[in-house]
Amino acid sequence: MIKFAQIFETMKRFSLILFSLVFTLSSFAKEGMWIPSLIKNLVESDMQSMGMKLSAEDLYSFNKSSLKDAIVHFNGGCTAEMISDKGLLLTNHHCGYSLIQSHSSLENDYLTNGFWAKTKEQELKNPNLFARFIVRIDDVTESVLKGVTDAMPEAKRQAIVDSNIKVIGKAAIEGSHYNYIIRPFYYGNQYYMFITETFNDVRLVGAPPSSIGKFGFDTDNWVWPRHTGDFSMFRIYADKDNQPAEISNDNVPYRPKYALPINLNGTQPGDFTMIYGFPGRTSEYLTSYAVDYTINKQNPNRIKMRDISLDIMGHAMAGSDKIRIQYAAKQSRVSNAWKKWIGQNKGLIANDAINSKLALEKRFVANADNSITSYGLKYTKILDKYKALYSELEPFAFSWDMFIEIYYYGPEIIRFPMNMEKLNPEKLKDGDLEKMKETLRISAERYFKNYDLETDKKLLSAMLKQYFSVLDENMRADVYVTIQNDFGGNYEDYAASVFKKSNFTTLEKVNAFLDNYKGTKSFKKIQKDPAYQLTMSLYNNYQSKVRPDLVRLNNDLNLLNRTYMEGLQNLLPKDKKYYPDANSTLRISYGIVDGYKPKDGVVYSPFTTTEGIMAKRDTTKEFTVPERLATLITDKDYGQYADKDGTMHVCFIASNHTTGGNSGSPALNGNGELIGLNFDRTWESTMSDIMFDPTICRNIMVDIRYVLFIVDKYANAGHLVEEMNLVK
Repeated sequence: MIKFAQIFETMKRFSLILFSLVFTLSSFAKEGMWIPSLIKNLVESDMQSMGMKLSAEDLYSFNKSSLKDAIVHFNGGCTAEMISDKGLLLTNHHCGYSLIQSHSSLENDYLTNGFWAKTKEQELKNPNLFARFIVRIDDVTESVLKGVTDAMPEAKRQAIVDSNIKVIGKAAIEGSHYNYIIRPFYYGNQYYMFITETFNDVRLVGAPPSSIGKFGFDTDNWVWPRHTGDFSMFRIYADKDNQPAEISNDNVPYRPKYALPINLNGTQPGDFTMIYGFPGRTSEYLTSYAVDYTINKQNPNRIKMRDISLDIMGHAMAGSDKIRIQYAAKQSRVSNAWKKWIGQNKGLIANDAINSKLALEKRFVANADNSITSYGLKYTKILDKYKALYSELEPFAFSWDMFIEIYYYGPEIIRFPMNMEKLNPEKLKDGDLEKMKETLRISAERYFKNYDLETDKKLLSAMLKQYFSVLDENMRADVYVTIQNDFGGNYEDYAASVFKKSNFTTLEKVNAFLDNYKGTKSFKKIQKDPAYQLTMSLYNNYQSKVRPDLVRLNNDLNLLNRTYMEGLQNLLPKDKKYYPDANSTLRISYGIVDGYKPKDGVVYSPFTTTEGIMAKRDTTKEFTVPERLATLITDKDYGQYADKDGTMHVCFIASNHTTGGNSGSPALNGNGELIGLNFDRTWESTMSDIMFDPTICRNIMVDIRYVLFIVDKYANAGHLVEEMNLVK
């Protein structure tokens, strides 16, 4: 008994030390996503005090190569980074997932088995995939707002802004092969221009099997502890002058201005980290009215729509390997946001987000006076205006949210017939008919490659029923009346009729229709097609009943948001450093390697190891462990990639502020060396798009050593590691 008591006391002391360490380190968590060109004036000294050994110019420079030259916007939705002077690019497995899927078939199932090009000739081309670099960043606020006055209507203001942006951007890139992006910041209080260089020949080099790259699948998504090797590799190709070029066999590997060195020493709790990438969208300065709508109406209804979709796709994929491959990327795309919204609501509710916003708004009003703002409004009246506006806006915003779910993430038969609008005689130029028909044939072949009729039929009946059930009666499309009157409200009968009578439900039907298509009279057949009628009913309903009022009210909301943002900075300047919301532009966030306490009685350490892979291993597809990987782990055959104690670290977490779009972002140490690859947030952290809590918000990264271990030891692709600059 004495011995047990001693052990218990030792364990208790260790737990208290760990608990204390977690919350001591948590005080160093840093909120914010910072524009790289402004680092010096805003947070350089803070970053250096936490362990960064670099200067702001090392992070971003227009005059010399810097870290920014290794950071890539991967196909507009993810981040990637250059890791060799031969154009080798690293990003997440889930960022490359749709591309891996596009090359997969029953004969070559790269999703299941992985893919590794042994030579450059084996690397796979990807039409429509691009890699974009940032050349420079300029503050263009004064030029963009030239001619704008406080009293002008919002629509007129935006027209002037749009016109100015075109003039500024055109002048900036004249005579070059560059492009430009000009985005509003702080709801239009500032504008920045990003000069970009885009490469369109980007080839798949390597990807682990999904059992590694998506280990844990939906069960582990947004969850810690994590054991996912979420990475894939591509290579950028350029012409012989190292300039962007369309896909060609004549192209050669791109020579980047900068490639990240890779550190093999690993990390310890408290180590400085930074994430460099393209975060997609955050809304940190929303009012209580917007947060209330998100928690109580928007998220629950979006989740319900995707519950239905995921259940139907999941059953279909489980019953057929062909459908599993066809729907892999679709299912992943739908499930990712679905689980995020569930976690986001949990976090916002647990942290009493609405009341936190109300408390902020109370202080805002208390500090306001009756002076007129620069936008012609009184700060004291802004919250009242928000209340009235959201009351009017909500039904239109909700109709838009549900339209996105049914039209863009719902049954594909709703979207595909819209392609046939290209045959509209009023829109088709003389002599272009045959060319357009051939274009549509090619498009149809790509579409039906990843399409299952029975699955889509089930999606149509179930999702359309849910869609109409939650909409206000006056927001429903005419097709709702058709379903009620002609089918007695039976959505399964309606779906069966659409799929039976439409010319657009199989590749054979589409090709036969195009073969017989002659012109105006044939277009009338398109207009009578039930799938086309469904598409146009939903689309035209949005255009006529929703969009006009949504645009009008959003213009009013833009003015309020811009004024409220200005007011926060003026009235509550000591609250925080007001970083701009994410908007898919280049940003840096920073923090430390750090665990956290998600709930009572639970404390998470910041690392996972291969022991956890084997502990989770079972016979399901979500936690399958390839035999070769299991053998390497059992034999502890980790090569040079093991930690100093001989273990193999897999993933780690830190307190960097990230969001969607940061997937694939490099995790860098204080020397700017690659230590990991960002791929997720913890479930408790998904609320950070709206509200950042430094005690629990953590980003999840795969340790770069585990990446190299998989490439080298598991895949026998050591020739790729030889390209890299390893720092030991």
